[in-house]
Amino acid sequence: MLAVRLEQYGRMPVVAEVPEPELQGDDDVVVRVEGAGVCRTDLHAFHGELSDVFPTPLPFTLGHEVAGVVAEKGKAVRGIDVGAKVVLHPMMTCGVCRACRRGEDQRCTDNSFMGLAVDGGMAPFVRTTGRALVPLQHSSDTQEVAPLADAGITAYHALKRGVTQLGSESVAVIMGCGGLGHLGIQMLRAMSDCTIVAVDPKEEARDLAKSVGADYVAGDDVADVVTEASKGEGAAAVFDFVGEGDAPTLSVSLLGTQGLYSAIGYGGTCSIPTIELVLKELRVQGNMVGTYQDLAELIALYERGLLQSHVVRYPLAEAERAFADLEAGNVRGRAVLVP
Repeated sequence: MLAVRLEQYGRMPVVAEVPEPELQGDDDVVVRVEGAGVCRTDLHAFHGELSDVFPTPLPFTLGHEVAGVVAEKGKAVRGIDVGAKVVLHPMMTCGVCRACRRGEDQRCTDNSFMGLAVDGGMAPFVRTTGRALVPLQHSSDTQEVAPLADAGITAYHALKRGVTQLGSESVAVIMGCGGLGHLGIQMLRAMSDCTIVAVDPKEEARDLAKSVGADYVAGDDVADVVTEASKGEGAAAVFDFVGEGDAPTLSVSLLGTQGLYSAIGYGGTCSIPTIELVLKELRVQGNMVGTYQDLAELIALYERGLLQSHVVRYPLAEAERAFADLEAGNVRGRAVLVP
């Protein structure tokens, strides 16, 4: 089968022939992939920025946002049948370590991150475990669902933690209205009646943000917009889906007293003067992926019609074009490879 392979750091991944995956244990599942999201994490991976975090021998198959149909399962896998539609949590976890028992699956001490630590789903088939599967309704569009497997649950995980501090008079800022941000706006609208200010330098992204539920949109005028929306009090929370360039510094500058800076995107640096941190009693929180429960709850929002995933589809053979479009900022919503 053909798969998108990272063969050398600093070079664009290539589409190459590889063997089809096989069951290796009783808990294993082979999934026929119908959609594989293209994520900025994939860009960080092939640029070598994650090589210390995931020292995976090259080459390997990318793809950690995957949805499809169960093709084969081990004899110990229960509760899911061959032919069922599923979305895959990107981390294959043990289920018995302290983190797993607390429900903090993304902190599993014996995990394998699909598409980064082991071969992923930018291919017609991928191997995972039964524990990683979240079932989908037969009517669900697996290509729309695929980006929810990582981008979606990371956003949901962050918003679920921060929304408890937001009331009807609160202003929350979504920094970046692209692939993650447009999902985050919809989730926040479903979870809270706060005022949402969406920030992006691109007019097209701002138009998308407005169409999915933002109360205000802003570009360079964001400070004035937040001041107006909050009546001068500043934002109660800023959810930074960019995490690079000026976004972290700008995010912090928008916060009011006891405001929350929640970092979802990454790649840059956050620097906060300690006097501002102290006087405003600011809170800073990072977010990594999410739990199985987060993914199940997110899929419920999607299947109830409260969340729409805007996707741009690319044939698997055109993976290089998808990566290039994403890196250039030309994807409206989320890019998805279709084997």
